[in-house]
Amino acid sequence: MSRTYVVHREVLDESRLETVAQKGTWSTKPTVSERMKDMLRCSVSQVKNVLLTWIPILSWLPKYPFRENIISDLMSGCSVGIMHLPQGMAYALLASLRPVLGLYSSLYPVLVYCIFGTSRHISIGTFAVISIMVGSVTERLAPDSNFILNGTNGSEIVNLAARDSYRVQVACSLTVLSGIFQLLLGLVKFGFMVTYLSEPLIRGYTTASACHVCVSQLKYLFGVKPARFTGPFALVYTLVDVCRLFPQTEIPELVVSLVALAVLIIVKELNDCYRQKIPLPIPIELIVVIVTYFCGLNTEYSVDVVGEIPTGFKPPRAPDTTLFSQLIGDAFAVAIVGYAINISLGKTFAIKHGYKVDSNQELVSLGLCNTIGGLFRCYAVTSSMSRSLVQESTGGKTQVAGMISSVIVLIAVLKIGSLFEDLPKAVLSTIVFVNLKGMFKQFMDLPMLWKTNKVDLLVWLVTFISTILLNLDLGLAVSIGFSMLTIIFKTQLPRYSILGNVPGTELYLDIDAYKEAKEIPGIKIFHSSATINFTNAEMYLESLQEKSGIDIGKLQTEKKKQEAKQRREQEKQKKREKDEAKKNVYSYEVFTVDSNQGEGGKKSCCRSGTHSIILDVSVTSSMDTVAVKTLKNIFSDFGDVGVTIYLAGCQACVVEQMERANFFSEAVPKSCLFVSVHDAVLHIFKKLGQEDNDFVSESHCRGIK
Repeated sequence: MSRTYVVHREVLDESRLETVAQKGTWSTKPTVSERMKDMLRCSVSQVKNVLLTWIPILSWLPKYPFRENIISDLMSGCSVGIMHLPQGMAYALLASLRPVLGLYSSLYPVLVYCIFGTSRHISIGTFAVISIMVGSVTERLAPDSNFILNGTNGSEIVNLAARDSYRVQVACSLTVLSGIFQLLLGLVKFGFMVTYLSEPLIRGYTTASACHVCVSQLKYLFGVKPARFTGPFALVYTLVDVCRLFPQTEIPELVVSLVALAVLIIVKELNDCYRQKIPLPIPIELIVVIVTYFCGLNTEYSVDVVGEIPTGFKPPRAPDTTLFSQLIGDAFAVAIVGYAINISLGKTFAIKHGYKVDSNQELVSLGLCNTIGGLFRCYAVTSSMSRSLVQESTGGKTQVAGMISSVIVLIAVLKIGSLFEDLPKAVLSTIVFVNLKGMFKQFMDLPMLWKTNKVDLLVWLVTFISTILLNLDLGLAVSIGFSMLTIIFKTQLPRYSILGNVPGTELYLDIDAYKEAKEIPGIKIFHSSATINFTNAEMYLESLQEKSGIDIGKLQTEKKKQEAKQRREQEKQKKREKDEAKKNVYSYEVFTVDSNQGEGGKKSCCRSGTHSIILDVSVTSSMDTVAVKTLKNIFSDFGDVGVTIYLAGCQACVVEQMERANFFSEAVPKSCLFVSVHDAVLHIFKKLGQEDNDFVSESHCRGIK
């Protein structure tokens, strides 16, 4: 059986609502002076709260359940640490840096995030998308052509030591600057800004970035040396150049790449299939690295290898601030993209495991990771999708797993770094390729978006295509701009409708969408699906006239003609009276009766039979000066042609904005605002003396007295 409910109350307009609900003028928000006093007040509890907020490890580490979590965190940390080693070196090649910098970037930032981060499961470190963004900057500011030396026999050689040293300066300066951006945004509570990067935008951008990564690694797979291209269409030019160099492919590199690629794909698929049955995934990446080390490919086949990996650490070094002016745009892009990836992964795991991630603190923690890491020769980092999934799936409970993974990297840097010196770059490239699987699976978004939301599909495609063709920096700018345009178009193109009553209820629905919704004779109920503001105010007025069938301009013109005609008739009548008075003839009083006189003596020029219009503004959340002026004009213009306007569903904040804008007056009193559309309809029937109307008798809301 269907459930029913009956409501008995009086009809409430805004004035009556304020009395019944006892609307107050107080504010629960502290004043600016009170907030300043609270900020400047110093107490033990306040210092403690600040420390726990800015340094989250102080809140969870003392309460760490050692017996319950240490085994799972230890296993998870070892698994992630083993992944850090090959991925760190491989992604450093993407950034056009020496592989050891990838190991540094897998150590210092991880420790910093353990102290300041709020997510329990994400793995901070090197990531393909950020690495390729850093690589585009290092190659642009430190190209090979800037480090040419004259060799023997007139040949030209590249001074690799000088080039690599300068690229490290560029990368570290970029990292510190992006960290500063993230810190500043976090301190001023700008964590919400990531909401402007929609999920389709992020997924389209990361998918296009994966394509850039693949193309950049083809030279290692085939052992060729294509020319370097920058700017728009660089990816296309690079791909064409690689295809042109196919005849020069180095067979040893190609064979090593194909074998390593096949092994990695097969074992990773086995890991995915049997992840519920095996406690730890097979560390196939590290196994491939160790096997290729013992194969001696460099001495046997002259395969291009990683080269010298120094052991130990170097002291911190300040960034080159003279480069900041050339890096501002790139640093901001790296900061935003890195944070977007980090917070999306963090929130995914937080929702799954039932805890909260602080978006502003994540900005601060990531900023500290980059700022501090940049001083220790690290390049920009963010969370990695593949490592985070492993950390979570292997039982990681807290960032203790991150600490353990950094210990693994520390041992590698101090003791076994030299083992990776003969590692073929082709093997590192295959590791990069295989770890892009998750991003390439995002192509499956397209059929889903086609079925669910074509605007989001358009955002995805525009982001992907612009990033592919215009490169990573321009592509991001274009995609954000296009995403903003879609929001503007949505506000510019709302759905306008006339509502009708569902008989026997107080529900008012779109008469075009619901067959049982019936218009009330003489009353038009107009609804907009968007907030009224300066961008759509004119369209709102035009749609109101179109939907209600009342052309204000035409009716006002007709009214003026009628008034002019009436004045002429009155003048003629007066002239006849004067003529008759002069002839001393009996005079007669003339009375004119206008059958179209509306309420209050106003003449109704509306031929459609509409005497009242109710504007449903329940979805309007704010009202600017243009919207207020538009509503004033609607009240005035429609009132001139004998149509009374009412507002229904005004939110309290909207009413306050209207009061501040001096919207209400004798011509537009608060009594024209009603709590709901139904209240307005019942008021109109009472005003017209139609309380016994069939509509009212069928209604469940009998509050008229």
